[in-house]
Amino acid sequence: MLNPKYNARMTTTRTRVKRRASPLTAIFIPVAFFVGLGAGYFLWGNAAASSTLDPVTRDDPAQGPKNAAVTIVEFSDYQCPYCKIWHDEVLSRILAEYEGQVRFIYRDYPLTGHPEALPAAEAANCAGEQDAYWEFHSAIFSSQYGYGRSAYEQYAIDLGLDSDAFVECIDSGRFKDEIMGDFRDGLRLGVNSTPTFFINGTQVVGAQPYEVFKQYIDSELALANK
Repeated sequence: MLNPKYNARMTTTRTRVKRRASPLTAIFIPVAFFVGLGAGYFLWGNAAASSTLDPVTRDDPAQGPKNAAVTIVEFSDYQCPYCKIWHDEVLSRILAEYEGQVRFIYRDYPLTGHPEALPAAEAANCAGEQDAYWEFHSAIFSSQYGYGRSAYEQYAIDLGLDSDAFVECIDSGRFKDEIMGDFRDGLRLGVNSTPTFFINGTQVVGAQPYEVFKQYIDSELALANK
């Protein structure tokens, strides 16, 4: 059995510790509550935003009729090798075999690990000012001159663009905000790799082969024809 005096000292010590901890507890509990509340709001807010955000936009480059039964939105990176594979092997086939039935929208998602992704996107948008977005888009993915300022200027020359206007546009950086707006929208939609697609709102991740896209497209066309 413990000495009663020792028990008394322990009781006193515990009481003192408890009394000293009380002010900290009084501070910690409300702080923890508000931190938790803020985190919950952030997570819920992002989830709510992603559930209502439409990947389809009116200001991004598009091919195909606006009233097409199927809309494919791609979040892509010009320096992404898988994006190049999909562009080379799948996109042109979809647009040819579903002409008039599919609308394709390209949105920028420049990954931080690809230093030329953002400059390439800016160059493509500057080419778009001269109605040559898709030609420049394909030129970049051709990798004929690689990446970098001199390569983009050479693509512009090959396409017969006004070089002075093209260079002025790149130097102004006026498309950077629009490109990063695409990137932020992609984050809110749950995009974390490229390429990522939305086919009538259904997310498809990766450079999937033509056959995968055909299944989705045919299914959506069947629903539209009912």
